[in-house]
Parts: sequence; structure tokens; C-alpha cells
Amino acid sequence: MKKLSVAVALCAALATNYASAEVRINGFASIVGGKSLDSDSTLYGYDDDISFKNESVFALQLSADLQEKLSATAQIVARGENDFDADFEWAYITYEISDELQISAGKMRAPFYRYSDFLDVGYTYRWVRPPQSVYNLPFSTYEGLSLLHTTQLGDWDSTLQVIYGNFEDNIAVVSVNGDTELSGIAGVNWTLSYDWFSARAAYFVAETSIEIENDTDEGIALNGLEQALRTSGFVDQANNIAIEEDDGAFLALGFSIDYNNILFDAEYTQFEVDNSALAKQTQYYTSLGYRMDEWLVHITYENNDDEHDSNRYNALPNVPALNAGLNQVLEGSKAKSNVYTIGARYDFHPMAALKVDFSRLEDDISNTETDVVAVGVDLVF
Repeated sequence: MKKLSVAVALCAALATNYASAEVRINGFASIVGGKSLDSDSTLYGYDDDISFKNESVFALQLSADLQEKLSATAQIVARGENDFDADFEWAYITYEISDELQISAGKMRAPFYRYSDFLDVGYTYRWVRPPQSVYNLPFSTYEGLSLLHTTQLGDWDSTLQVIYGNFEDNIAVVSVNGDTELSGIAGVNWTLSYDWFSARAAYFVAETSIEIENDTDEGIALNGLEQALRTSGFVDQANNIAIEEDDGAFLALGFSIDYNNILFDAEYTQFEVDNSALAKQTQYYTSLGYRMDEWLVHITYENNDDEHDSNRYNALPNVPALNAGLNQVLEGSKAKSNVYTIGARYDFHPMAALKVDFSRLEDDISNTETDVVAVGVDLVF
């Protein structure tokens, strides 16, 4: 309730100062229900009981024009998975240096993906949720600076964004609760568009530290092995599995086509934290859609492949027990899966869309399949 009270207070303050600042209030919402069709497995947080909380969201965005090329933006989001507790996801100010250049400071969305700016606004894309094999980083915002440059390069529209900042929060990586700090997040996001075609490339680096807690079997095993290595004098090997001030890098490439009634999207991402227990993550998706008046049908394929380089195995051949433990940790972080999704979108209202998706995950590590069906209504207002 405290977070909600702060949000209400901000709205009241902006309304009070309306005479000196032009304030716009926009909003969006997604009401999504889904279930797993398999009684012994879950996917996207769904089990075999129908849930309307997992992916439902309600949000308000407040934009204030403070004149003299200065503006302020805040976004308040309430998620069903968090019992609809309201929280500030964005809070930043922007100054227009020129018609082509602007600088922003505060808490903003990190531009990792094509749909990053609209990640929570389901109305802006065709799926119930963006392809999760790619859109899988456990955080989406940062605190810092953003420099945005928009211009024309011949017949092409160019949007170049450079960011710098930090992230600090408690997120689930290996363990359920892990204090995570990304220091010196720096990177660039460049998008080029021409008529019905657009392409983008992004690259980011950060010094990464994640504290693993003993709240999962994986966390207990990892911490136990690290302690055993340090006690045995293998400090370098222990440091190579701990996630402490390690260099992290994220690469994204993608393109999209919107030609007549045909839509095509593809994104490829790669994420790696050097000298850590986290496997190198490589994933991509391709999605084909066809628009028929108010209807849009689509099919999407996703691929995920997480694994360590082979030269990291057998680091301690003369100490069989510790060598086996190291190999087990490295092997345990592997993931390999495919997801197939078919779905449809019906724009039954100028500001609302009905969607239905059926997704099948094929896990090549456990040789299992999990099916999930989800139905949602996305709104903008």
C-alpha cells in the first residue's frame, strides 16, 4: 500500500501543478489467463490450474512537459504476479539538446530488445508474450543516462542510443533470491529503418556480481563446491565459478519486415558472464505473421542453447572429487530447448485486442514437452 500511496501522491502533485506543466496520463493493461496442459510440468509460471494473475498487468504513464525542452516521465506498473502491488518502473527526465539529440536521466528501460520500450504493452505486439527464449533476462531497467540521436541517412531513418548506468536489485539467478549488482552498464543500440524493413544491433557490457543464496538445490551445490575449492587452496577455480565483479556482455541482432499483409520478425541474442558459473546463453526466434483486416495469425519458432566452452571442463584432473564437482556444476547450467507457438490476434476495438496463443516447449536436456495455452485482452487508454 505504501508504493500505491506514493503513486497516488505523485498523480495529485502533477495535477496540482497542471497550470505550469502540460501533463498527459496514458495507460495500458493486459488481462491474461492461461494453464499448462500437462499435470506434472509448468511453463511461463502456469501449472494445470487456470491462472489470471501470472501475466496480467495494469499501468499508468505520466508525462509532464515542463517547457523549455524539458520533460519528465514516470510509469507505474501493477503486476498480477506481485499481487498487483504498484511500483515505479520508470522515472526520468529528458532534455532536448536539439531536434535530433536528447538526453535522459533517471530510471529507464534498458534497450536490450526490439520491443524493450513496449515490453509491458501487450497491445503493441502480436503475441500474448514476447518470445521468452530471447526475452529472458531477469531485469529490464537501469538507473543512469541515455543519449538518443535520431536522423536521416539518405532514405533511411536512423535511431542511435547510447546508455550508461547501474542496476542493483534482488533477482532470481540460480537461487531464488540473489543480490545482483551490475556496475558500469554501457552500450549502444542502433536501429535503421526504410519503408517496410528495419534492422537493429545492440551491444552492452557491465561488471556483474550475483550473490547466490542457499535457497535452491543448485545454490547449495554451487556454494558448497566454491567453499570446498577455497578450503583446498584452489582459489582460481573457486573464482571461476563465483559471480563477483566478472565481465558481462550482451549482444543482440534483429530485423523485421512489415510488407503489405506479411509480417516477419527475427532476433538473435547472446549473453555471457566471463569466469562464472553462468553458462554462455545463445538464443533466437523467427516469427511469421499474416494480417487479414482485424485478424492476425502467426507462427513462431524459438531456440535456446546455454552451455560452457568445452575447455572449462576437467580443470582439476588430479583431484577427482573436486574435478567431478566442477564438471557437474558446469553441466548443470546447460539448457537446450525449442518452443513452437501458434496464435491469433483480433482487434475487436480501436484500443483493445483479443489474443490466443498455444505454445509447446521441447526440452532437449530432460526430454520432456510442456504445452501452455493462454488467452488475453490487451488495452491502451
